[in-house]
Amino acid sequence: MTSLDLTGDVVDLTRTICDIPSVSGDEKALADAVESALRAYPHLEVLRDGDAVVARTSLGRPTRVVIAGHLDTVPIADNLPVVVDGDVLRGRGTVDMKAGVAMALHLAATLTEPRYDVTYVFYDHEEVAARLNGLGRLVRNHPDWLVGDFAILGEPSDGTVEGGCQGTMRVKITVPGVAAHSARSWKGSNAIHSAGAVLDVLRAYVPRQPIVDGLQYHEGLNAVKIEGGIAGNVIPDLCTVHINHRFAPDRDVAEAEAHLRAVFAGFELEVTDAAPGSRPGLDRPAAKEFVELVGRTPQAKLGWTDVSRFAGLGVPAVNFGPGDPLQAHTDGEHVLVPEIRQALHVLTTWLKA
Repeated sequence: MTSLDLTGDVVDLTRTICDIPSVSGDEKALADAVESALRAYPHLEVLRDGDAVVARTSLGRPTRVVIAGHLDTVPIADNLPVVVDGDVLRGRGTVDMKAGVAMALHLAATLTEPRYDVTYVFYDHEEVAARLNGLGRLVRNHPDWLVGDFAILGEPSDGTVEGGCQGTMRVKITVPGVAAHSARSWKGSNAIHSAGAVLDVLRAYVPRQPIVDGLQYHEGLNAVKIEGGIAGNVIPDLCTVHINHRFAPDRDVAEAEAHLRAVFAGFELEVTDAAPGSRPGLDRPAAKEFVELVGRTPQAKLGWTDVSRFAGLGVPAVNFGPGDPLQAHTDGEHVLVPEIRQALHVLTTWLKA
């Protein structure tokens, strides 16, 4: 088992944990190393569920914050071990999100007397189906492990606080037709042609850009897949348009569904997947202090992240971590060394102030 030095240089720690392959479903070696390293520190209580590891202080502070990050990555694309190129670390997981994990591990080991009680959460299966998500499993099995007043998810955010997240909903609209031989097409009804009316709605749709808790979100409604037809000489009798809706956190899942049913009135609509968003929660005292310390204007998270799971527990959460999120999942994935050090400095100062 690889030994982790949690109190040394955070950049070296980032390289080390990146070089332990941890593609979703294969996190055990890294989870074992994380658990073993954390158990060396008597100020931490260490808990484990599957390949999720939780470490927490119990100092009797009136406020508890949660700092979380996922251990897994998308599949390797000939981009491990990590390559160091000046002030750049290149390799799978460097930005999404081993730099954020290394930051949290370093804080857990070195901050024996933080101003808040802190719960550190390192979990598995973030990059795959939601039903497998390790944080979701902790929510179901051990919600008491995740109790807090404010949470930070170490997803890459370019060192800016990205508040909350948008909700996401996937639906499919099935348009009926009547099958016929294509040589006698007028004897049938082409479902693919009829689906054009669904596409017309999508083309004309103007997404909302609401301001929620001071942050401006930008919603989206887009066709992401279309299916129809059975043969090159048959008029299709069914066509299905798959649609993804990203909605601001001032709406819950039920309100988002009601909105889509109104937008597509007259069409057969089926919800296939949905996850709620999360309000930013920047009005909490701990959050206000953190945003002020970062010193940059917070932004709305235009996407869905696991902060939504914390919101479901009544814990407001933000995304904050080193690196450009546009690098996530790319073959050339990389993170800048100064960004890792700066993000760690911000968190350390906030927790020690």
